[in-house]
Amino acid sequence: MRFLLDPEQRAFAASLNAMLTAADTPSVVRSWSRGEHTGGRALWRRIAGAGVFALAVPEAYEGLGPRPVELAVAFVELGRHAVPGPLVETVAAAALLGEPGPAKRLLPALAAGGAMATAAPAGSYALDGDVATVRLSWDGDGLRLAPGHDGPVRASLDPARRLTRLLPGGELLTPEPPLAHALVWARLATAAQALGVGLALLDKTVAYVKQRTQFGVPIGSFQAVKHQLADAKIALEFARPLVLGAALTMTEADVAAAKVAACEAAYATARTALQLHGAIGYTAEYDLSLWLTKARCLLASWGDPGECRAAVLAGFSGGDRRW
Repeated sequence: MRFLLDPEQRAFAASLNAMLTAADTPSVVRSWSRGEHTGGRALWRRIAGAGVFALAVPEAYEGLGPRPVELAVAFVELGRHAVPGPLVETVAAAALLGEPGPAKRLLPALAAGGAMATAAPAGSYALDGDVATVRLSWDGDGLRLAPGHDGPVRASLDPARRLTRLLPGGELLTPEPPLAHALVWARLATAAQALGVGLALLDKTVAYVKQRTQFGVPIGSFQAVKHQLADAKIALEFARPLVLGAALTMTEADVAAAKVAACEAAYATARTALQLHGAIGYTAEYDLSLWLTKARCLLASWGDPGECRAAVLAGFSGGDRRW
């Protein structure tokens, strides 16, 4: 099936692309990795001002949504520019806050960009718990508003993904949070973000192989290089309709399939990009690394490929979709 964005959606994507291009996101990412959040917070408010987070928040709580297709369009651009911060976690938090009391109190600030959320199971690591102002954790008792984070910030493979443990206890928001619903939204946002990461890696690599020469000619003229880039392009273009189709249906199986396809395509593109860039691709000072590491981390975020494939098979056997 061929999915085409309407003019309004294309204009939305173009405006986000222009805004993030002007924001010099690589420098923002590097500052964020060092724990310097001023530039990242300012960019966060601009993204929120464009309506991105409001797309996950119902209109009753000062949002624009829920509008999963437009959210997917936005997250492709956020991935394309390697924007740091708990982007997916804020979307998951919006889905978790379904009870009227907590929703009315917390969701308007998330939609407007005045608050930043992270979410994780109790006892596990949460992304950017040191900078988030809304920290959600869940256990057997339900969903809680964690009082803070515990211990030092831990680095991950992607330096911009800073991990902390949330403090136990805190206000009980609801004994029965919609975890499955939130997981679907988180996986959709992750899939779209990964698609954007893969597209950026492909664009950067195509540009590089046109400039790098060997034996007196650009390496992009070699058939072996063309084949690798073509494989990456095909994988990403096959993932794109799965992401948009999942945003339309929002079923667990469709979203899981989209996440597998998009994240694996982005990771495969990252491997191709690293090989074709050669030694310079390994250096942390070179901007390519900001997308390489993110592609690997998104592969396992909110469900690794094995978990997502199991969800697809469960949907097939359970008959929740027509094949």
